[in-house]
Amino acid sequence: MSIEPNPITLRLMTEDDLPMLHDWLNRSHIVEWWGGDEARPTLDEVKTDYHPQTLAKEGVTAYIAMLGEVPIGYAQSYIVLGSGDGWWEDETDPGVRGIDQSLADASMLGKGFGTKLVRALVELLFTDPQVSKIQTDPDPNNLRAIRCYEKAGFVRQKTITTPDGPAVYMVLTKFE
Repeated sequence: MSIEPNPITLRLMTEDDLPMLHDWLNRSHIVEWWGGDEARPTLDEVKTDYHPQTLAKEGVTAYIAMLGEVPIGYAQSYIVLGSGDGWWEDETDPGVRGIDQSLADASMLGKGFGTKLVRALVELLFTDPQVSKIQTDPDPNNLRAIRCYEKAGFVRQKTITTPDGPAVYMVLTKFE
């Protein structure tokens, strides 16, 4: 087994990361798929909505993706069961986790960094014996994200309707 130079690692996001996250969430390549122009958050909104304590109350864990010592992206996982607001109402398995992530710099897109980020997140989540399955729901038009998830091992299940609109439901099941 070869050791990958400069692997992507994940660390828990802290309150100190919120100004950086605000900058990232307002970059056009992220805004395009994460709420659109009308949802560009202010710094105060990011400090409120993405504060690690606020997210934890909602069953969300936030991470900063690192390439060596350099922060390169945001990732989050959440407990699917009981998400609320019309999300995943039919889910009965408490071990299912949902994920979302983005790379901070558009110049990193299409170079395999997203796949490495997703694989690092999946590997981390599956270290928890409670986690049975990981799911994600990219926009059907976000072909780059869909391909990224497929390269990371996710399997398309079907197109669904979420509170945010149509999505491609994709899953990765834990192998024992």
